Amino acid sequence: MTTKTAYINRLNPLEIRQSLGLSQERMSYLLHISTKTLGRWEKSETLPNAEAKQYLAKLKEIADLAHRVYTPSGVYEFLSTPMAVFGGYTALDLIRLNQHERVIAQLAADYEGLGY
Repeated sequence: MTTKTAYINRLNPLEIRQSLGLSQERMSYLLHISTKTLGRWEKSETLPNAEAKQYLAKLKEIADLAHRVYTPSGVYEFLSTPMAVFGGYTALDLIRLNQHERVIAQLAADYEGLGY
């Protein structure tokens, strides 16, 4: 298995984006990259750098946990609704600000039935 194939199987940007219900524009905004770059990643024309791979890994973790807690439409609602626990920000806002752990913690609390 090539490095490229192993990467695609583990951190597929297209699958992550679709599981979060995001457009290419929104996903590229979260990743601080151009839509063109995201498109290349999704087509496996190029690979993300190490920092972007870490970011994609966090997004995959969020997507996987969110789908354990919510329905597909509930996932998008969770991501896009301003919440008091996030200081009025949305989960997508926090992801953009590189505060993935706060989003993961809230999803874990919701999973355990401790969410608000």
